[in-house]
Amino acid sequence: MSSGKTFKLDGKAISFEEGDTIMDAALRAGEYIPHLCHNPEFKPHGSCRVCVVDVNGHSMSACTRPAEQDIDVDNSSDAIMDLRRSLLQMLFVEGNHICPACEKSGACQLQAVAYYTRMLSPRFTHFFPRRSIDASHPDIVFYFNRCILCGLCERASRDVDGKNVFSISGRGINSKLVFNSPSGKLGDSELSVTDKAVSVCPVGALLPKHQGYEKPIGKRLYDTKPISVVGDAALYQSVNRSSKSSESNE
Repeated sequence: MSSGKTFKLDGKAISFEEGDTIMDAALRAGEYIPHLCHNPEFKPHGSCRVCVVDVNGHSMSACTRPAEQDIDVDNSSDAIMDLRRSLLQMLFVEGNHICPACEKSGACQLQAVAYYTRMLSPRFTHFFPRRSIDASHPDIVFYFNRCILCGLCERASRDVDGKNVFSISGRGINSKLVFNSPSGKLGDSELSVTDKAVSVCPVGALLPKHQGYEKPIGKRLYDTKPISVVGDAALYQSVNRSSKSSESNE
């Protein structure tokens, strides 16, 4: 049942419930706000900042900002889109994202959001970091080059799988994902290929082995429809499932 409360998103009235964030309400209304670290199944993290919106003249992350009556949210102005492009450009130059050679190309959220925001080339100097690959697990491989530290695998492992396999160590440019295992290797952890943590990675950092390039170009997730259509549809279904599950438990 609607609470009758609304706010404006690019001039459109968006209904929201008590406790909703701007992102929650937008997803429910079928309105796309670009994002990478957000997933409605987990508590908001606000680490990627790609979901930045302007709220009454102040830049804020839509996934953590509570919805409020009569606020005015700018989701698509040139200024907001330019800020998002800058954030994406920094993500691309801080790692080694070679899209044509990546198994996740065509189904990568980072790539898809970059296309959506028209971030077609970086304007910052590439770092070209020397990062390794952990292929010690029999079924899963981790590419440190591609990790954007969104924290989704960490949250999924802890909150859904109940294993706490991942954590983020270090600060600033020295931050990196680490594996909670005796040797520090992924193969020595409790991670299973069926774990939720393996399927939530928005880029090609955490991948099951022996499945690369199974879908040909033209038939991958974002080849025929943009992320604003494909991504939100999947997330909205997830929100609905969670809502129905909560209702059935009451």
